[in-house]
Amino acid sequence: MFEHTNKQFHADLETTRSMFLEMGGVVEAMVKQSTEALFSGDMEYVDRVLKREHQVDKLEVEIDERITNLIARNQPTAIDLRMLLSVSKMLTDLERCGDEAERIAKMARRIHDSDSGYEPVVELRLMSTSVVDMINRALDAFARQDVVLAAEIVRSDSEVNEAWKASLRHIITYMIEDPRTISRSIDLIFIARALERIGDHAKNMAERVIYMVRGDDVRHAGLRYIIRTTLGQDVDDAEDDEP
Repeated sequence: MFEHTNKQFHADLETTRSMFLEMGGVVEAMVKQSTEALFSGDMEYVDRVLKREHQVDKLEVEIDERITNLIARNQPTAIDLRMLLSVSKMLTDLERCGDEAERIAKMARRIHDSDSGYEPVVELRLMSTSVVDMINRALDAFARQDVVLAAEIVRSDSEVNEAWKASLRHIITYMIEDPRTISRSIDLIFIARALERIGDHAKNMAERVIYMVRGDDVRHAGLRYIIRTTLGQDVDDAEDDEP
């Protein structure tokens, strides 16, 4: 009886993992398509993002309910419990990435519908590529339980933050040079901010992978500590701590 229950638990655990990765794939596509709508002006991408938002919400509720039931009905071992708790936290980050993608898509539609002569800001494309890659690698790190990859994702967040600052300077320059671009530029600032937040959520997910695998809570440990403990580098060779 115990063996049967244990097999059922691990089968349910694997289903939960698969559903989480499915949700991650949907969110990754949403982020990619929302920015593609901005760069290309193809509003079909906006419709796809809005449609997928409902799918993400549905998956979030289903996975959250499964996690609650698995913990309530079983006595998970430490590593299984860490996995369930980590997925529960990462669900929130994924859902918020989806919210940011929806926000970007709606702003992209507003920008292009206004016929305001939109000019792409190069840093936004860089940020878009970077955060999509971070989400993809965070999901891969989760699937493979790869703490080294997770640490590399945490380090990548600083590059997104630098691109966010550069885009802000670039967009503000537009507004100063031509006040007629102020309305459009404000939307671009919000888009850049949304991309920066997506990067933060991907970083959070990577930190959760490290906790899931090793049991180390590195959320406030700083980049130097994460690199030292997961990549095997000396602290002196690592970058300065980030707040």
